Amino acid sequence: MSRIFEVDTPAVLIDIDRVEANLKRAQDYADAHGIKLRPHIKTHKLPRFAKRAMELGAVGITVQKLGEAEVMADAGISEIFLPYNILGAAKLARLKALHERVHITVTADSVETVAGLSSTFADAAQPLAVLVECDTGMGRCGVQSPEAAVELARTIAASPGLVFGGLMTYPAAGQVEANQAFLAAAKAALIAAGLAPAIISNGGTPDLWRAHEVTAATEHRPGTYIYMDRFQVSKGVGGFEDCALTVLATVVSRPTENRAIIDAGSKALTSDTLGMSGFGLIEAYPGAQIVGLSEEHGTIDLTRCVDKPQIGDKIRIIPNHACVVSNLFDTVTLISGDQVVETVRVDARGRVD
Repeated sequence: MSRIFEVDTPAVLIDIDRVEANLKRAQDYADAHGIKLRPHIKTHKLPRFAKRAMELGAVGITVQKLGEAEVMADAGISEIFLPYNILGAAKLARLKALHERVHITVTADSVETVAGLSSTFADAAQPLAVLVECDTGMGRCGVQSPEAAVELARTIAASPGLVFGGLMTYPAAGQVEANQAFLAAAKAALIAAGLAPAIISNGGTPDLWRAHEVTAATEHRPGTYIYMDRFQVSKGVGGFEDCALTVLATVVSRPTENRAIIDAGSKALTSDTLGMSGFGLIEAYPGAQIVGLSEEHGTIDLTRCVDKPQIGDKIRIIPNHACVVSNLFDTVTLISGDQVVETVRVDARGRVD
């Protein structure tokens, strides 16, 4: 068995013990509060971790793209939620093919999306469940009011081949009260209209430990919780000791006393800052700051470091945003402690369709 610093770089290391702890912690929390967990696989894109979450009690998985759903279905996972507006004949045909072999549910936030789904599923053996996506403060997709949610729910319920499944939201971080208020109002209005929602799906890792405060919701869809990252730690979701994903890089140049260059740039470390300074955390070198990324190089400012890495040294970086990093590598190396366990292919990597 090899050790982690023998791994060629740049590489993604996944601490399987931390993964297991993160999965269990979230499931225990959900169980304690009577919340169903439907984890998002976009963070890891690995069927093995999706299956493990379900073994621990998750009711199914969430995917973001048809390609991810197809990979997970091929791996034997049959309970899939795809909260995305599916448009266009090609994608609708793929969705119908998936619907014929697994239980898949989708969302819509417009009559145009609903019309496309209905025209595709009108002759299906089983209707497709469609949830109304609600914008509860994120400012992305979603109907803009509880009244609009009821109106679209009526359209879904009246559309051939479809059945109204409930509500879904991806809320803005820190806006738990606004999220609850919107969903509670929409739920009450739907019940009054004779369209009681079977599912009200809430999401996000930043407010995972406050999910029980959204009492209108029936389930929660965390994603990054499995790996954690620098951003989630900044939001108080966990500590750096919980971060399961790190990027292993090599110092390839020391052009000045206070500058180190590593072989991990924007193609290995996401350029997302998410409001933070720098592009990741190097725990082994307190004070080091990753101040710049080009495609294949990362620039580290060592001005505030007492100990400084030398050419050839390997360093581990906790990225700002783990989900993006997963999509940048064909394989990841599973580790336990400082030992390599296995290198595995990221099966759903690159599935952007």
